[in-house]
Amino acid sequence: MSIGVGILKYRLYEIDRLISRTLAYAIVTGMLVGMYAGLVLLATRVLSVYSPVAVAASTLAAAALFAPVRRRVQRAVDRRFNRARYDADTTVAAFAAQLTGAVDLDAVRGDLARVVHRALEPAHVSVWMRERD
Repeated sequence: MSIGVGILKYRLYEIDRLISRTLAYAIVTGMLVGMYAGLVLLATRVLSVYSPVAVAASTLAAAALFAPVRRRVQRAVDRRFNRARYDADTTVAAFAAQLTGAVDLDAVRGDLARVVHRALEPAHVSVWMRERD
């Protein structure tokens, strides 16, 4: 109840984004801690390397994998829990790929309005284009 009041009072309507990010970072943290512990155990127990270099190499490997793992997990979480945003992103990416060969401004204007209606569902759309000098 108090969470709902807080959301409405402070206009935290995008709480789903906060939950999505929290879930993604929890998964990434768990994966990287497990990988770090596995690398340290592998280096110290299996390979019998008891130097600080093994621990430093494990730390560097975990740090290097943070960004790629976070991107992949965030994409998977968004695809699963934040479907509207994921669909809008794929729609915009498809439209951007379609624009590479477009030369007709009227066709581009119509396609843009159609993509915006499909992705964002606004009440109305207007496109202003500046005339060439």
